Amino acid sequence: FFFWPSPCRRGASLLYKMGRVIRTQRKGAGSIFRSHTHHRQGAAQFRSEDYAERNGYIKGLVTELIHDSGRGAPLARVSFRDTIRYAKQKETFIAAEGMYTGQFLYCGKKAVLAIGNVLPVGSMPEGTIVCNLESKVGDRGCLARASGDYAIIVAHNPDANITRVKLPSGAKKIIPSGCRAMVGQIAGGGRTEKPLLKAGVAYHKYKAKRNAWPKVRGVAMNPVEHPHGGGNHQHIGHASTVRRDAPPGKKVGLIAARRTGRLRGQKGLLAAKEKTG
Repeated sequence: FFFWPSPCRRGASLLYKMGRVIRTQRKGAGSIFRSHTHHRQGAAQFRSEDYAERNGYIKGLVTELIHDSGRGAPLARVSFRDTIRYAKQKETFIAAEGMYTGQFLYCGKKAVLAIGNVLPVGSMPEGTIVCNLESKVGDRGCLARASGDYAIIVAHNPDANITRVKLPSGAKKIIPSGCRAMVGQIAGGGRTEKPLLKAGVAYHKYKAKRNAWPKVRGVAMNPVEHPHGGGNHQHIGHASTVRRDAPPGKKVGLIAARRTGRLRGQKGLLAAKEKTG
């Protein structure tokens, strides 16, 4: 609706009130949608790269394996000797499958190839399974970090000092050979294979993460609340794809989709093959 300005505001423009602010717009402001981080154990990342790691190795002791709220994979507390002063450096790593308390693990260029050890990808042979992979040298791990995830080292190019890796999505990525990674795969694999079974389990799962459940479908809403709402049947009524530069209240569905629909032909066969292993 709109209203006319009062006589004392002759020059004022008309004020228009449009539809509801939709859920995707509200999420951008934070507020009740902020992540629940109070019970988290802290950032899970490698040691800051130093002289010891660049030129040799340093030994660490796994002191405990702990649960991290809102994360599917367990974490490992690893204790290192401080390289400068008489002290202990305590780091939090994402645990690899097969890691145990009391285990010694080694970080550095000259560390051996064993589960839990952290090496530059350039020092590992092709075909090695790794996790918690750095994307840029010294970023302390940002790829293949979810439970059960791993990346595979595909090929090295020593002349350009780059390495090609296959990520959990199946995408290939080229990274500098100085990027570090942990040998093995992230612990907690197969977590998604067990069904949640009841709403109560989903409630507690997302309670630890953020306000993202339950999620009302757009087609179940009224037209004022969502671009997919309204109609005598629950249907979108127009293409579900939407352009990249759509205004915030319209930007729902398949945003800037390159392709839609199921994979058919050779692509479909390859996708099914990868899914079955």
